[in-house]
Amino acid sequence: MAKQDPTPVHERDLATVDKPKVERPRLYEVLLHNDDYTTQEFVVYILMKFFHHDADTATKIMLHVHTKGIGVAGVFTYEVAETKVAQVMDFARQHQHPLQCTMEKE
Repeated sequence: MAKQDPTPVHERDLATVDKPKVERPRLYEVLLHNDDYTTQEFVVYILMKFFHHDADTATKIMLHVHTKGIGVAGVFTYEVAETKVAQVMDFARQHQHPLQCTMEKE
């Protein structure tokens, strides 16, 4: 007959359980690019509709894009960033605006 370990089962199990390491997903910046045709009001609307910024924050981001040529609309995981880019590009085209929206690793 096999000899049993005198340590209670629940203590043995807890001592051998390893906590799995979970890596944080990489984040991506969704960028808006300035152009000479898309109105500032439309960019503010985009920032509020798709990125859920309030009017003041959206205006600040829009002015940054307008003066610097590019600006960060938001930071997301890859799949969310990819979806946001597609939504913004589709919406801009539907409204005849040449607005460019891209994503890059943070």
